[in-house]
Amino acid sequence: MSSDLPQTTEDILAADAHLVQSWADLNALKQTGARTAIVSAKGVMVRDSDGNELLDGIGGLWCVNVGHGRKEIIDAISKQLSTLDFYSTFYTFTHPTAAALAKKLAQLAPGDLNRVHFSNSGSVANDGAVRILHHYYERLGRPSKKLVLSRHGAYHGSTYLSIAMTTPPYSKGWSRAEGIVRHLRKPHFWREGGDMTEAEFLNALIDDMRTEIETVGAENIACFIQEPIMGAGGVIVPPKGYHRRAQDLCRQYDIKFVADEVVTAFGRLGHFFASEAVFDTRPDIINIAKGVTSGYQPLAATIMTDEIHDVISGPDGVFTHGMTYAGHPAGAAAGLANIALMETEKLPERVRHTGPIFENTLRALGDLDIVGEVRGSHFMMGIEFVKDKAKKTLFDAGLNIGMRVARKAQDKGLVARPLGHILILSPPLTLTEEQIAQIGEILRESITEVMGELPRGAF
Repeated sequence: MSSDLPQTTEDILAADAHLVQSWADLNALKQTGARTAIVSAKGVMVRDSDGNELLDGIGGLWCVNVGHGRKEIIDAISKQLSTLDFYSTFYTFTHPTAAALAKKLAQLAPGDLNRVHFSNSGSVANDGAVRILHHYYERLGRPSKKLVLSRHGAYHGSTYLSIAMTTPPYSKGWSRAEGIVRHLRKPHFWREGGDMTEAEFLNALIDDMRTEIETVGAENIACFIQEPIMGAGGVIVPPKGYHRRAQDLCRQYDIKFVADEVVTAFGRLGHFFASEAVFDTRPDIINIAKGVTSGYQPLAATIMTDEIHDVISGPDGVFTHGMTYAGHPAGAAAGLANIALMETEKLPERVRHTGPIFENTLRALGDLDIVGEVRGSHFMMGIEFVKDKAKKTLFDAGLNIGMRVARKAQDKGLVARPLGHILILSPPLTLTEEQIAQIGEILRESITEVMGELPRGAF
């Protein structure tokens, strides 16, 4: 019962002392006022426990694509639970909702990505993709193909294997799967390109990848995993043509090309899947989560080609991989209702119009002295702060510029995500042009105020 829940901010935070938050400075959370309790949400707005209405500039966490409180999804979940609350898709069992969602995802995915293995988070989907490919090569009699190529700046999750595929700084002080992942050069032209042209930088990236393949041996590499646009690594967009050339290199060396579309799928870049429509690739595996249910239920999937499935489903073997809640009826119902809503409202098509408006609104902040680069695409954007634009030098970490701007923005009615010296925006895809303009105004005011409060000589 909701009446049994803590109601006041004080009571909520007292109870919250027992909760271990993810990806948080747990020491800072011990301090009074370090936490915000969100108690309700509707549309693109959330409300905190003090009654403040806030624009949800991060979409929950890259995921509330259709906005909060959509009755169509809530009713679909409720109806499903009243009919079939839970049954597993283990062994010989299935149920109508998971089967229907798998069919729908196969229809939406590019090429012959027709086989869907459900899980409950993007981390598990990415982890599972590697485990499936290891099994695939074992069945082909090529057990040496175990290595994974990833990239500096990548984020693929926080399981023991997926954190190993994530950029190394994120696993500092933690153990991770060792000896499996090799990290390639970060594809960030603005910061890593030096004196090269973008075309020269692209060639350098591909040369780096080719050198790594030939150094460790293609016969030892299972796959290359990549986010079409890097998310939690700083919203990094590789040079134009990078994805297709990387895919072609993988094809040349018989290495599987895996797309982590946990963030980019389901409309964030204006299409249900971005790999082919935006980046001209047809991966062997696409991993999804977040936007598939718009966050209304935990659900993820590893979507593989018929060719991979033909090998792992052959005789003389059992597919010994899966999670209890894979294809959960409520999650599958949420996914079907979410996709239906997006199709009915033509939300991906709408993003193709409003996304560039959002992008250009944020890029206009580039005239501010501490804004070094505004990057991203459509409703996936990052703002990097620097103390010297010409040299691209960063502020001292202790100044915590991203957090300062985020706190100012929240005071003015906008939730934004600080990531060190970067601010990330990934709002619901239902923003109006008026709300986009409001976000731009709040950010400009917030950044300007932070600039005015920085110590003399800080920039």
